[in-house]
Amino acid sequence: MHPPLASHKHQGCEHIIQALDDCHRSGLLNKYSGKCNDIKLKLNECLGEEFQIVRAENKQKAAAKREKIRQVWKDMEEPPAGFFDAKQKDQKV
Repeated sequence: MHPPLASHKHQGCEHIIQALDDCHRSGLLNKYSGKCNDIKLKLNECLGEEFQIVRAENKQKAAAKREKIRQVWKDMEEPPAGFFDAKQKDQKV
């Protein structure tokens, strides 16, 4: 089973989507007798490859976001440079 097909959402697979639509529109006999199955398998492969590409991109974005958040937390936990020196000067006065 594939997701709802919209050519604008699946740029790399649009020619296969069009071929499957054409096959399905050519008649119910083609659709239900299995003549469109080869095209559907090609579409599933194409959508799977597209999914893996998007997944890898999202993984990289998530790793960058996690690193940024980790750095923010690290900066919040560490006092600024010279903080303890200023605190000691205040206590001596």
